[in-house]
Amino acid sequence: MKFTDGYWHKRDGFAVLHPAQLHDTEADATSLTGYATTRPVATRSDTLNAPIITIRLEAPMPDVIRVTVGHFLGGVPRSPNFTVKSEPGDVSVGPAELTSGRLTARFNTSDNWGLDFLAEGRRITGSGWKGMGIVDTAGGEHYVHEQLDLGVGEAVYGLGEHFGPFVKNGQSIDIWNEDGGTSSEQAYKNVPFYLTNRGYGVLVDHPGRVSFEVASEMVTRTQFSVPGQTMSYLVIYGPTPAEVLRKYTALTGRAALPPAWSFGLWLTTSFTTPYDEETVNKFVDGMAERDLPLSVFHFDTFWMREFHWCDFEWDSRIFPDPPGMIKRLHDRGLKVCLWINPYIAQRSAMFAEGAAKGFLVKRANGDVWQWDKWQAGMGLVDFTNPAARDWYAGKLKALTDMGVDAFKSDFGERIPTDVVWHDGSDPQRMHNYYTQLYNKVVFDVLEEAHGEGEAVLFARSATVGGQQFPVHWGGDNSATFESMAESLRGGLSLLSSGFGFWSHDIGGFEGRPDPAVFKRWVAFGLLSSHSRLHGNQSYRVPWQFDEESVDVLRHFTHLKYRLMPYLFEAARRTRREGIPVMRPMVVGFPGDPAVTYLDRQYMLGDDLLVAPVMSAGGDVDYYVPAGRWTRFGTTEVIEGPAWVRENHGFDSVPLLVRPGAVIALGNRTDRPDYDYRDGITLRLHDVTEAVTVVVGDTTFTVTPDRVERRGAALPWRVEIVGGPSADLSADQDVWTTKIGE
Repeated sequence: MKFTDGYWHKRDGFAVLHPAQLHDTEADATSLTGYATTRPVATRSDTLNAPIITIRLEAPMPDVIRVTVGHFLGGVPRSPNFTVKSEPGDVSVGPAELTSGRLTARFNTSDNWGLDFLAEGRRITGSGWKGMGIVDTAGGEHYVHEQLDLGVGEAVYGLGEHFGPFVKNGQSIDIWNEDGGTSSEQAYKNVPFYLTNRGYGVLVDHPGRVSFEVASEMVTRTQFSVPGQTMSYLVIYGPTPAEVLRKYTALTGRAALPPAWSFGLWLTTSFTTPYDEETVNKFVDGMAERDLPLSVFHFDTFWMREFHWCDFEWDSRIFPDPPGMIKRLHDRGLKVCLWINPYIAQRSAMFAEGAAKGFLVKRANGDVWQWDKWQAGMGLVDFTNPAARDWYAGKLKALTDMGVDAFKSDFGERIPTDVVWHDGSDPQRMHNYYTQLYNKVVFDVLEEAHGEGEAVLFARSATVGGQQFPVHWGGDNSATFESMAESLRGGLSLLSSGFGFWSHDIGGFEGRPDPAVFKRWVAFGLLSSHSRLHGNQSYRVPWQFDEESVDVLRHFTHLKYRLMPYLFEAARRTRREGIPVMRPMVVGFPGDPAVTYLDRQYMLGDDLLVAPVMSAGGDVDYYVPAGRWTRFGTTEVIEGPAWVRENHGFDSVPLLVRPGAVIALGNRTDRPDYDYRDGITLRLHDVTEAVTVVVGDTTFTVTPDRVERRGAALPWRVEIVGGPSADLSADQDVWTTKIGE
């Protein structure tokens, strides 16, 4: 939201108070409150009819400072609110500054207003002249805005899963969840958190609409504004993007560890395609016959009867024996996922039940809120009502009791604001927050049914904290290379916003992909944390495209399954530290200015560089950071820093191994969940210093000429790329290249 008309003037209809100077402060052991006047105060008479702005500084954890800006402070507390942890460390409070760990917030005590943020003595950003503002509109609305300085060359990332330019500079972004597809400015997963390449991040602690102007209204500042009379934001010091994400997820919650089977290949019925158990079996049989190992079969919306979504009742005309069918799929080693959403169609028996019991969201006059979009006469489950949560969870529990392993928790974005919530929540604040309540209910059902570490969603909507309930996928994309690129941009933005696991519809959702699009997307999809074949009006089994598609899918599925020891340890790190499995290059190489704008490649874990090919002919350009990188599976070395232009067949993609890396490879290609330690291969790439590799409860300590194992006694293998290799028996715990040892 823009408030200015150029640099000096305000837009018509806006009156804005800005702090002019710090008048005085009050401090206690853990906080500092500044009182800023909105005009200079030279005499006592200047204090009359003079508004003040109150700025409170606190330290919720080391290297983090919360700033709360307010004008009138007597407003009624409104909910919901994000859950932001508070675990303060050493806090130092002075007359005009507060220090938390290595981060200091300092008021300017001269005649000019200013609030600076210094990290280890270096100013990283701050709020200066007319940066902070209290806004009144001609229509009686109120806003608070803040502007934080951007330095020369400073780039902004994050704000959720947005599909436009990866670097957010120059953009206007409203944090407001909407169902707009991947080709629009709207987003399913809006997160009022950004990080920059200058070593810090900012979380605006407001669950409703937050309006960002990123180097747009004021080209040297990031502005954020919220409705009301107060605003709270947190500045998080890194100094690296990875450290910012680690601290941000410590504040807002870290992802649960998805089960190993969820990293395998998911196949769905697609959306509007016709299917029954015979069709499902044909797909499953066809995949097995072609050595295309599946992990999950997903039933999309029409497992339920039309106009009945969601009543959680199988369409008996098509599926006469759901428990038996699920058991038959389980007997084939498959997990089963079902599509759900929180919208209850009027024709569903659940609508009448939910309305009678007060479990559906109501209008102010007591009527159930309804409309005809998506499902005729649909209502919305009121998850602020504990009884409604239990009711909805009970319906899901009946399905997990039947054997269902996972849910695709679709939708949750089109949440009305002309309603009354059971717990009195503010409708504007609940619009974005609804998805958090929804996905938590679903995730808790799965965790209760299957145990910790065995619960996984395929969720579309999210907000702050949503990363705790993985996995999230990118929504409705299209079957084009351009949509493949926009999907990756959205994923990289989400993964810059505290989310650790991400997927997308391989081949694109809308339209039938050209075989070239499908095959290129397969490589990208299987080199993502989670991999799903899904479409709208056409099936996504590979033989629908051409026989080469079968070969390509087999190649990359087998590759991913062999990479599972490496990938699952990256996932465990996500659980422990909040570092995403897939990550933008700027997270992996923050000191390299060449990575600032890269949005067509990424790091998969710490050590693998992936550059998806987004052209039918196979041409691809990508950047290689400094060092001797090795093309995966070969001895070919690419020396960085360098830009590389290559041409790849459909069974190939730029996949490079970082210098000095040890890649742990499993010995199975038929499934993702197996004992990774049994027959593991450690592949050493120019190791020059000690490297520790952890696989489950087994640790390998690797040096250039020696590998020592501590843990399970199972056969294993060591390969030095371009050098010797050895197969080791279960009772050998040390391997060395030195003769005689």
